[in-house]
Amino acid sequence: MKKVLLLGGSSEQVIAINYAKEQGYYTILCDYLIDNPGQYYCDEYHCVSTTDKDAVLELARQKNIDGIVAYSSEVATATAAYVANKLNLPSNPYESVLILSNKNLFRDFLKNNGFNCPKAKSFHSKIEAKDALIEFQFPVMVKPVDSTGSRGVSRIYSVEEFNKAFENAQSKSQQKMVIMEEYIDMAHECTIGGDLIVLNGKIEYCGFINGYRDIEINSFVPTGNSYPVSIEEEKLEIVRKELQKVIDLLNIKMGVLNLDVVFDQNGKPFIIEMAARNGANRVSQLLEMATGVNLVKVIVDAAVNNLVIEVKDIITPKYYSTYYLHSLEKGTFNKIIFSDEIKDNIIQKVMYRKLGDEIDGFDGLDKIIGILLLEYSSFEELNSKMKNMKSYIDIQIKTNEVIYAEN
Repeated sequence: MKKVLLLGGSSEQVIAINYAKEQGYYTILCDYLIDNPGQYYCDEYHCVSTTDKDAVLELARQKNIDGIVAYSSEVATATAAYVANKLNLPSNPYESVLILSNKNLFRDFLKNNGFNCPKAKSFHSKIEAKDALIEFQFPVMVKPVDSTGSRGVSRIYSVEEFNKAFENAQSKSQQKMVIMEEYIDMAHECTIGGDLIVLNGKIEYCGFINGYRDIEINSFVPTGNSYPVSIEEEKLEIVRKELQKVIDLLNIKMGVLNLDVVFDQNGKPFIIEMAARNGANRVSQLLEMATGVNLVKVIVDAAVNNLVIEVKDIITPKYYSTYYLHSLEKGTFNKIIFSDEIKDNIIQKVMYRKLGDEIDGFDGLDKIIGILLLEYSSFEELNSKMKNMKSYIDIQIKTNEVIYAEN
């Protein structure tokens, strides 16, 4: 029986644990959170941080593993590559995965290799960063170099907004490092996101999706994704070529990579993110429903050198989306009501919070209440309902004895 070491046991990551067990693999889990749900699904659990490379390596050696998986976890991808490289297991180069998992390293890589890249600079010191603002044109993006889910991301238009933005970003960074970069004025409504599959160094599958953002609270916080993507095919071909160039330069050989790309007002493509993992928050499940490709299977089987890609021909167009249930208010989760107009579209609800739980206002994907997976009869229906989703969902939050309805 092959042994698979899985890094992270969150509700999202249970998907990979279950798939590995279904295939007959012996599953070993690392997660430093003692209340992680994954421990109840795996064969063996160890309270080890997924970012502690040497501790994970020691455990991997003790258990004589056959593969290591960092499913849907940005912070664990470098650890997985480090351990796999040390043990000569299927993986990609550690240095390359490290570049993809750190915004400052990735921006330097893009700039040094001739890709379109906004002016960017990273800092540990708030004073040095503020002094450097004179070199930038506003608006300026302020981000942690190593966070996911848009945590700690801000766009500022003046020096007066800098202190709060920097402190917020630094608080969300494990390295306490912040990157400042000039804002890219996107020429299309949704970002181009999704997952791609690499086999023998070549892209064999591109699952492109639309990425939606919450304009009310923070236009950089995702609220969901949809398929099919609404960008012209010629632009998607440009994106494929740009992504393949990255893969070639970094010597990426196998697995699933998550992407986030935009075109500016001049038609230039910019790779915002590229990570050596599956997309989080049910991206892989959305793509499997829409395209028939099981990306959880790919990432797990690739780790034990058993990767066979099955891409099915989709005859009838399918229209799917995910939507992240969230509240702009902080308080007690009191009630949720779905209107008749949206009930028939919902094919799955994944709830992370239950009634009575205390929840925070939505400023990052760690604050979502749950995820909906939805199906539509046409692209027009999908587009209309995704743009107006809040009018179909009434999330009620009790704050100071008063119930506020989010509409």
